[in-house]
Order: sequence, then C-alpha cells, then structure tokens
Amino acid sequence: MGDAGRGVGDGRAAPSPSARRVALEALVRVDGGAYANLVLPGLLARSGLSGQDRNFVTELVYGTTRMRRACDWLVDRFLLRDPDARTRAALRLGAYQLEFLATPAHAAVDATVAVAPARTKGLVNAVLRRVADDRAANAERPWPSDGVRLSYPDWVVERLEHDLGERAGRAALEAMNEPAEVSTRPDGYVQDRASQWVAEAVAVRPHELVADLCAAPGGKATAMAGAGPALVVACDARASRTGLVAANAARLGLANLAAVVADGTSPPLRAGSFDRVLVDAPCSGLGVLRRRPDARWRIGPGDIDGLVALQRRLLAAAAALVRPGGVLAYSVCTLTTAETADIDAWLATEYPRFEALAAPGPPWQPLGRGARVLPQAAGTDGMFLVLLRREGGSATRP
Repeated sequence: MGDAGRGVGDGRAAPSPSARRVALEALVRVDGGAYANLVLPGLLARSGLSGQDRNFVTELVYGTTRMRRACDWLVDRFLLRDPDARTRAALRLGAYQLEFLATPAHAAVDATVAVAPARTKGLVNAVLRRVADDRAANAERPWPSDGVRLSYPDWVVERLEHDLGERAGRAALEAMNEPAEVSTRPDGYVQDRASQWVAEAVAVRPHELVADLCAAPGGKATAMAGAGPALVVACDARASRTGLVAANAARLGLANLAAVVADGTSPPLRAGSFDRVLVDAPCSGLGVLRRRPDARWRIGPGDIDGLVALQRRLLAAAAALVRPGGVLAYSVCTLTTAETADIDAWLATEYPRFEALAAPGPPWQPLGRGARVLPQAAGTDGMFLVLLRREGGSATRP
C-alpha cells in the first residue's frame, strides 16, 4: 500500500477529494469497457494533481478494479436495488478504502460522498457507514467464498486450483492481488522481470535474423534487438500496435529493429530463413492479473479454446520460418494447462523435427519440455516458455 493510502489520520497530508474524483471517473470508464492502463494516464495528465495524489489515484483505481467482486459483496448487503453505474463505482471506491486500505471511516466515507453523484449522496453515505460499522464489528470477516474474498470469477479460481494444484493455485491467486513491482531494464524500458527472462532465454546472437510474430508493444522485441547486432523483425497485426513497437525502438535508438504490420498466422516472411522465431502468443493472461487488474473481468472460460486455436496457428506459421538448426520459442503470460503443457504436447506431436532445448532454471519450474514461473515464486508475472531447435543445419549461421 502506498503512503498516500495511509496518510489520513497519521499526521501527513490527506489526499484531496479531487484525487477521488479522478479515481471515480476512471472507474466509471473502466466499468464501461475502457482499459485501466490506457484511460488512467490521460486522466492523470490532465488532473493537475500532485505526485502523491497521482499515486493515490492509481492505487484506488487499480485496487478497486482488482477487488471489485469483494467490494460489491461488501455493499450489496445494504442495498435494496442495483444502483446506477456512477453510484456503483462510488460505492466500490469507498468500500475499497474501508476494507483494503484501512482508511479511517470518517475520511473514507466523507471524501467519497463528496465526489458521489448529487442525487445519491445520501445513499452512498448510508451504505458506506453500514460497511464501516460492519467492518469494525467483524475483524475476522466471514467471506461467503474464496472467489468473493479474493475477488476473482469462480471459474478462474477453479481453473487455477485445478491446473496448478489447490495450494499453488491459491498462492498464485493471492500473489496476483498484490500490486505489481516496477522493473526497469538497463536501457530504461519498464518491463516485468519474467518477460525480460524470456527475451534473455531466446539467446539472440550477433548477426542473426530474428522474428517476433506478436511483438506489440515491443518489450521482448526491443530486448532482443538490444542484446547485440542482430536484425529483429517485429510483427503485429494492427497498425496502431505496430506503431508502439516502432516508437519504443526509436526511443531506445535501435536501428536494427524493423516493425512490420503483419498477421502472425501468415507473415510475409521467407520460409526457413530465420535463426530464431519468438511467438509470445495472445493468451488468457491469467499470469498477469496483478498488472492488468481489469483482465480478470474481461476473459471468460469459453475464450480459452479460441486462444489455443490461435496459438497453434501462430506456431505453425512460426515453425515454417525457422531455418534448419534455428530456434523456435513459445511463451505465454498465463498459467492454464491448455495454453502451456498441452501446447507443448501438441508441438511434440505435430513438429517432431523440433527438439527441446534446456529450460530456464529456478525460479522457473519444469513443465512439459519447457518451464513455468509462478507469480508467487519471485514476485513476477506468471509465464510459460518452451525452446525448440529445428533439426539439421548448425546452431550458428554460416
């Protein structure tokens, strides 16, 4: 928890009500379908808030979005009917401060009521005071289920506990409710350490030709390009996202990275010509829920089959690009068996001429022919990686 969240009542300046107003606006937009990591920077840039208040807004928005289900349960017990979207966001905002930031009741309630819609200020005041009184009377709260307590859809809890085992799955869910650490590479690019480890494991060598078929926003592509004088072709299907890759490469001064608008399932690249091909595939994202607080509410269990089909198409296209002796790398930031071990098993059956290379060591854990790092292992995103070498040729380009 940041200092801004604790400032009330401990002698330091309390965050201004305007900080909560910005947070409320962000929450309304996120609930309406906007992405928190996209909408919040713009609101903060226009807010005129101090650095401390900006940090507080970020904590409120990410924390309230993350703990949305728990916050709804806290307030719904005292509601007779479902409120409008802005009132709902205000109630969640207040409940988050009371339950998860331990903000004193008078401060959390009064400041939240101040930014609530005029027509429902009385409702917000009454409900949040009931929440505060209930919390004071129940230090060990009897939550109705782990899904509510941890604030995940039930299917996510069930899926991860099934695929990882109950103990590891529960630990992963707990870990992804903690704020994400900020990790910065030596070149100044902010990137989670697990993603940095993936780029390092691809082990790009000087003068190689490398393809990244799902490159946006460019973290792994720029890391590989920065590792040495190799040419990295970074593809993404959408022009706007390819532009992000190009902008990041330009900011880092990487003249050896070419950003290309291309569908990774049918890239306009010469077959059998690449030394290394990375497929950092679109996935359910169940390993990065601490970093993407709204992702848990966007993905559904029925989406995974479609993602697996896409991952297979991407890998089929990637395998065709790898030269004899070259390396195919597959990574995903999720923890489901279907998108990790099962994909590896499919690769072993469909592409027997690709042999497995050594998987990364601890904190990675062996899984299939690859390895998985869990969120609780080292405070990183959850990630899976498998490295395969195509038979024939040599390990280095002639």
